[in-house]
Amino acid sequence: QVQLVESGGGLVQAGGSLRLSCAASGSIFRINSMGWYRQAPGKERELVANIRSSGSTNYEDSVKGRFTFSRDNAKNTMYLQMNSLKPEDTAVYYCTMRQGVDDYWGQGTQVTVSS
Repeated sequence: QVQLVESGGGLVQAGGSLRLSCAASGSIFRINSMGWYRQAPGKERELVANIRSSGSTNYEDSVKGRFTFSRDNAKNTMYLQMNSLKPEDTAVYYCTMRQGVDDYWGQGTQVTVSS
């Protein structure tokens, strides 16, 4: 089993920045992919960014150039640096990890961007 714990959400004004963290613990042995999703009220959960085992990083079009996904393998932690935040970025952000055929999710952290 793998546990993911997110932190770093909060309230920020438009144009501001936040950094989300997601610490993984448990039986971690072969990670296929890692990613961040978000879900705004009344909307479906959508992919924000992910890193595949090949190392390639993908971003949702609306966050390209503003968000940066990184990882610290030594700490089993992934980060999402969010700059130039917009009110439409308001959502609950979830980190996720795929190991083998199993998907693991964090509990979610609220990001609210005021105009």
